[in-house]
Amino acid sequence: MKKVTVLALAVLIGAASCKNTNSDSAETSGAEEVAVSEGHAYPADLQSSQVEWKAFHKGGFAPRWGTLKLSAGELTVADDNITSGKFTIDLNTLTVDPASVTEKDKKAIDLQNHLKSADFFDVAEFPAGTFEITGITDFDPAKDKSVVEGANKMVSGNLTLKGNTINVTFPARISVGDGTARVEARFTVDRTAWGLKFGVTDADPAEWGISKDFEVGIDLTAVAK
Repeated sequence: MKKVTVLALAVLIGAASCKNTNSDSAETSGAEEVAVSEGHAYPADLQSSQVEWKAFHKGGFAPRWGTLKLSAGELTVADDNITSGKFTIDLNTLTVDPASVTEKDKKAIDLQNHLKSADFFDVAEFPAGTFEITGITDFDPAKDKSVVEGANKMVSGNLTLKGNTINVTFPARISVGDGTARVEARFTVDRTAWGLKFGVTDADPAEWGISKDFEVGIDLTAVAK
């Protein structure tokens, strides 16, 4: 069972090989002070908002992908600019798209259960992850690059998984108007920064092909109260 699911993937919420060009490489650092909430509250639309993940074996082989849902979230907006935000990711909603598991001897549900186990997210002990905005700056095309078409902001925030908090910075396309705010981004980080180290010791040949990086896709919509 372990070899089947381990060979299928080794990431948390979305991963790609280091050479993947379909996402931006996020910068990571220690946790930072959360942005002060200023302006009007825009609760997240939990039905339309979601987190996508994608993962590969080393070299970009055998991609796997799926989704996660938010259980809570809110942005604050002042003068058509997002000033702060906090979101809760329900890790029990992690799904593996069956279309990404094409091998006859593997099942999407086996991988899904493995990702929820103590080897990865350990949802029994840590059922939720959080993301809190620490800062938003303008995207500078002269020095910033992004695969996200129309990227106009750099977003920094504390991402907490399994009790570990790491600050991540990534490009995003943000639009605010008519009582709606939307954030779109796609970035790659190294899962081991959050203590998700299963399959990185090379102790078992079945784990040698697992990528440490994961790709996260964010599509968030929030609507003013």
